Amino acid sequence: MPRSEAAPTAPVEQHGSIKITTMSMTNMTQYGDLWVEFMRARREVFIDRLHWTLSQTEGMEFDQYDTPQARWVAVHEYGQVLGGIRLMPTTSRCAAYSYMLRDAQMNMLDSIPNDVLFFDAPVDPKIWEATRLFIAEGVDAKRRPLVQRMVLTAMQTTAADHGAHSVIGIVPAVFSRWLKRIGMNAAPVGPKFNIDGTWSQAALFPLKHRLQ
Repeated sequence: MPRSEAAPTAPVEQHGSIKITTMSMTNMTQYGDLWVEFMRARREVFIDRLHWTLSQTEGMEFDQYDTPQARWVAVHEYGQVLGGIRLMPTTSRCAAYSYMLRDAQMNMLDSIPNDVLFFDAPVDPKIWEATRLFIAEGVDAKRRPLVQRMVLTAMQTTAADHGAHSVIGIVPAVFSRWLKRIGMNAAPVGPKFNIDGTWSQAALFPLKHRLQ
C-alpha cells in the first residue's frame, strides 16, 4: 500500500553525514529550509550552469510540475543539497498539464520534442515520472558516484512506496555509462535530444532492479 501522505518520510539510506530526504507538500515543514535549498540548488544547476530557459523567483527554479502531486528527493549534508530529483505519478493533472513527457508528446512544451518517446506516454498509477535529476556543482569527483547512487536509490524506493513498478524519465544522454558505474540498469525509450546544449534521453527504470 502507498505510504500515508501525512506520515514523515525517513531517509532511505545514509552514508555518514550524507542523508536522503523525500519531501512532499504535507511533510516539507518538518525539514526546515531543505525544500527551499533544494529549489535553489536546481536553479544553480539548470539555470546558472546549464543555462536552460526556466522560471525562477527568489533564487529558486520551478515549473508547472512542482505541485502537491510531486515528491522531491534531496541528498543533503549539513543543510547543503548535493543532488536530487523530482517524482510524480503519470496520472497527474494540473489545469492543462499532466506530466512532462506526455505534455511534450502533445506539443505543449517548446523545449522537448514531441517524439521524445518511442511509444505513447503512459497514464498509469504504477508508472511514475522522474525529472530534474541533478548533482550539485560542488560535489567532487570522488563523491559523485555515491551521490548519484543515493539519488537513484531514493527515486526507486519512493516510487515503489507509492505502488509503482517502474519509473520513466528524462536523464542525461550519458546515463548508461554512469548507471553501469553504480550497478544499476535502465533502458532507453526515446531518441537523444538537445536542451540548450545539453543532450538528454528518456529512460525506463524497472523497479525490480532497484538497489538494496
